[in-house]
Amino acid sequence: MRFYFSFLVLLVTLSSCKDEIAPCSYAYLGGEIINPSSNYVILTKDDVVLDTVKLNGVNRFIYKINPVKSGIYTFKHGLEAQIAFLEPRDSVFFRLNTLDFDESLVFTGKGAKKNNYLIEDFLDHEKEEKAIIRLSQLEPKIYEQKIDSIKVLKDEKLARFTDKYNPSSLFVRIVEANNTYSYYSNKEVYPFAHHGRNKAKNLKSLPEGFYDYRKTINYNDTIFSDYHNYRQFLKHNVSNLALKVHKSHDNGKSREARAFCYNFERLKLVDSLVSKSKIKDDLLYHFTLKYLSKSNNETNNKKVLNFYQEKSSNASEKVRMTRYAESIHRLKTGSTLPTINLVDYNKNSLKLGNQINKLTVISFWSNVYYEHFKDSHYKIKELRRKYPEVDFISINIDDYGIDKAKTLLNTFNFKYAGEYQFENSESASEKLIIYPITKSIIVDQNSTILDSNSNIFSYYFEDNLLGLINQ
Repeated sequence: MRFYFSFLVLLVTLSSCKDEIAPCSYAYLGGEIINPSSNYVILTKDDVVLDTVKLNGVNRFIYKINPVKSGIYTFKHGLEAQIAFLEPRDSVFFRLNTLDFDESLVFTGKGAKKNNYLIEDFLDHEKEEKAIIRLSQLEPKIYEQKIDSIKVLKDEKLARFTDKYNPSSLFVRIVEANNTYSYYSNKEVYPFAHHGRNKAKNLKSLPEGFYDYRKTINYNDTIFSDYHNYRQFLKHNVSNLALKVHKSHDNGKSREARAFCYNFERLKLVDSLVSKSKIKDDLLYHFTLKYLSKSNNETNNKKVLNFYQEKSSNASEKVRMTRYAESIHRLKTGSTLPTINLVDYNKNSLKLGNQINKLTVISFWSNVYYEHFKDSHYKIKELRRKYPEVDFISINIDDYGIDKAKTLLNTFNFKYAGEYQFENSESASEKLIIYPITKSIIVDQNSTILDSNSNIFSYYFEDNLLGLINQ
């Protein structure tokens, strides 16, 4: 505690300008990381790496940004990242626990109130996304009233903060944009989250004027291109617009053909609507990866991949996507599971195939997706009890080392039986196409792939599993 207090005093002292006539052009960012997964933090601004800063002997660091450009900075540790809002004369110190990265994050020092506001807003948005799924089952007009109320509460919160602390116009603009794009996103997601499988029918049920704001959409807003709410809005919006185009020519097509047609429309829309390369490349990558991860049709996959390669300007991601498509081909039903090296919780090296001797469901987890980690382990515990004739293997995909994964399992008293970690996370994740993290692979006793894209949380998972058991 004494060191922590001294650290804050140091930050305040360092951030004081000796020459009050010349404005301070720098700021300080520091941090303390509990249960670190590495000995450094990477600091970036607008996708440009500022520096890789080493932690000291007590897992703390301090870094001077000079000159400082007002706005959002990103600090990355291990596989996780968060943001800090910095302006001249700020001296911000954060503290977090990697076992609960976002939820444990708290800021102190000059400029902390703005940053605590933003992290609280981020966590509230995560809760809101879950609540929206429930609210989406309401009728359109009632749903609109509900999300209007949510928007009003957010705006009122910002007004109170502004009256009390008088933040900069840039900070206010960022929060206003977050509130607005979150509201727009809630509208765009409604036809997809509303009950019923006929999304086109859900679109027709919307009241007139529901999407009037689309007339003012900026698809090339580089200021907010790194913000979660803006990115989510664009994804939902493009999906919605593609559905409207797709419904006019999907009659009589097979389910597979409809899926390809719809997803190809999304890519074409991104190409036509977005001109800024960073935003465009991110969206193209997202939709291409999303389609390829669920498709086993080589012909359609090639069409999607070729379009992506032609339109994207990100050379490294194009190489990665090509390798991804090749891995999908190797994981098709009837293929043999690739050779994957694992480590068990006694730190023994072994091969995944040698752990399989009957019908087996292979699932994955990461400390990055904390809620999924908990939910998947409770779900697997339930499935093991219901289906003793099936093996369930759970693999940690992080590269933190086995001890950190073990600590997290111990926190919830989860057993080590059937638990492993990749020996080489990057190589194994690419071979098995670990996207999304909810993906599971089902194999028979000979390691032959029966389903390379299953999901233990799916409504149909247990029906499919029973069918495989009874074959």
